[in-house]
Amino acid sequence: MITMKVSLAEQIAEQVRTWQQSGEKVVFTNGCFDLLHVGHVRYLTAARALGDRLVVGLNTDASVRKLKGSERPILPEQERAELIAALRCVDAVVLFEEDTACQLLRQLQPDIYAKGGDYQRQILPEAITVQEIGSRLAILPFVAGYSTTRLIERIGNNKGNCSSTA
Repeated sequence: MITMKVSLAEQIAEQVRTWQQSGEKVVFTNGCFDLLHVGHVRYLTAARALGDRLVVGLNTDASVRKLKGSERPILPEQERAELIAALRCVDAVVLFEEDTACQLLRQLQPDIYAKGGDYQRQILPEAITVQEIGSRLAILPFVAGYSTTRLIERIGNNKGNCSSTA
């Protein structure tokens, strides 16, 4: 079941305008968010702290496979969307299939585009689009020690051990 927070880009763009007209600052970020973990939650919470509303662009299953390989995603897009939408810090979720979030940025026109510290401004494809639409790019500190790939490896290596250390 997908919550009301998960909508089409057109609907979310309309909502973003409403929030902005009310004086609220809208933050946008995007990612695969496969196997939601504490690093994701900390990152999204930090992104939300930059403004009043947080919109998350979520890569579709097809785009995750293209980015991460044929074994991914672990969770299908509807489940990933529902998990992200359930977070208190997230106001809206939109699925997108493109290689970059540039099209969504143009459509949504957020005040701030947030990315994690594992990205560098110089190589971020969305950086030029952010500048073109008059938004601000915020690179948030990387939450070290957490990644979906690492979590998958831990699960694969666990073999019945319930310990929380890898």
